[in-house]
Amino acid sequence: MNEKSCFFYNEKESREEQVENMSAGYSSPYGKDSGALLAFRGIPISELKNHSILQALTTEANGWVPGVMSTEVLRAQEEWEAVDNIQPETGNQASSDQSVQLISFSEALQHFQTVDLSSFKKRIQPTIRRTGLAALRHCLFGPPKLHRGLREERDLVLTIAQCGLDSQDPVHGRVLQTIYKKLTGSKFDCALYGDHWEDLGFQGANPATDLRGAGFLALLHLLYLVMDSKTLLMAQEIFRLSRHHIQQFPFCLMSVNITRIAIQALREECLSRECNRQQKVIPVVNSFYAATFLHLAHIWRTQQKTISDSGFVLKDVEVLAKKSPRRLLKTLESYLAGVSKGQASLLGAQKCYGPQAPHSKDLTFIGVCDLPPQSSEGTWLI
Repeated sequence: MNEKSCFFYNEKESREEQVENMSAGYSSPYGKDSGALLAFRGIPISELKNHSILQALTTEANGWVPGVMSTEVLRAQEEWEAVDNIQPETGNQASSDQSVQLISFSEALQHFQTVDLSSFKKRIQPTIRRTGLAALRHCLFGPPKLHRGLREERDLVLTIAQCGLDSQDPVHGRVLQTIYKKLTGSKFDCALYGDHWEDLGFQGANPATDLRGAGFLALLHLLYLVMDSKTLLMAQEIFRLSRHHIQQFPFCLMSVNITRIAIQALREECLSRECNRQQKVIPVVNSFYAATFLHLAHIWRTQQKTISDSGFVLKDVEVLAKKSPRRLLKTLESYLAGVSKGQASLLGAQKCYGPQAPHSKDLTFIGVCDLPPQSSEGTWLI
C-alpha cells in the first residue's frame, strides 16, 4: 500500500470514528429509551417528517448544514416534501396505470340499446294524459302525433331517463370521466366521488344525487355536448359563463334542468312534428336540449341574470322551448354554422367573462321542478 492510499485509509477511519463519537455523544430528547425507536412503526409515513426526533436529528445534530446539494438530494427532498400532498384514492377510480378511454355518445347509446331495460321501461309514461277540454283542444289544435315507427325510439329515450347512475358499470364511469376531461381539459382520470364534481356544477361529491327527474339521460346529454367539436366549444363557453364572479351558476345542475325540459317537451308531443320530419327522435331531442341550453345562456349573459333568477329563467325558457322548438333549433343551426366559420358566438364576442369565481356551497339553485306550475312570483327553495 503506497503512502497516498495509506493517508486515504487513515482519513476514512478517522471520519468513521468521528461519526461514532458524535452518535454516542448526542443526547436524544427522549433519553436512552429504545422504545422510542419502536414507536416509529406505528406512525404514518405522512407524519414522520413532523416527528420531534427526526426534526432534532435533521436540524440540530451538530448544527450540520449541507454546503452544496446534489441533484439526487434535491430530488429526494422534493419527494419528501410531497408526502403530505399525496391523497388517498377514493371512489371506484381505476387502479390500473392505464387511463380510462373516452367514450363517444354513439357508443354509450349502444350500451343502453343492448342491455336489458325492461324493469325501467315499465315506469315510463310516453305521453301526457289529457282529459276534458284539454284533450279536445290538443286534438284540434295541438301538434301531430308521433309516427308509429318512431315510438320505440321515443320510449328508449324516456327509459334511459329512468335509469340512475351505476358506479359499478364501467360504461357509466367512462361517461363521467369523459365529461370531466372534456370540460376541464384534464388528461388524468378522476375519482367517481369527490369535491371535483362540485367544481363542474354538481351540488355534492356524488353526481348521482343530482339526476332527479332526468336520470342517466342528463349525463348522455352532457356527453353529447362535449363529444362533438362544434358543441364542445359551446359547452366550454357556457361553462366559463357559469364560473363568472357575479353571474355564476352550477353548470351541470343547470344542464340537468334543461334535460328535464326536453323530456317534458317530448312527452307533451311538442317535438313530434320535427321528429316526424326528420324520421328520428334521439337526434332531435339532443339538438333541442343543446338549443335550449344555448338560449338560456344567451339570456343569462345578455340580461345579467344571477343565481337568484334561476327558477324564473328556466320557467320562461321552458315555455318558449315548448311553444317554438323549431325556432330554437334554427338558432342552434346558425350558431354551429358560425362556429365552423370561426365567427363570434351568440354569447357575445368577449375575450373573457371576468374573474372566475370558486365554487360556492352557499348558492341556492332553483330548478324547474322546484317551481309550482302557473307561478310568477315568490321564492321557492330546494
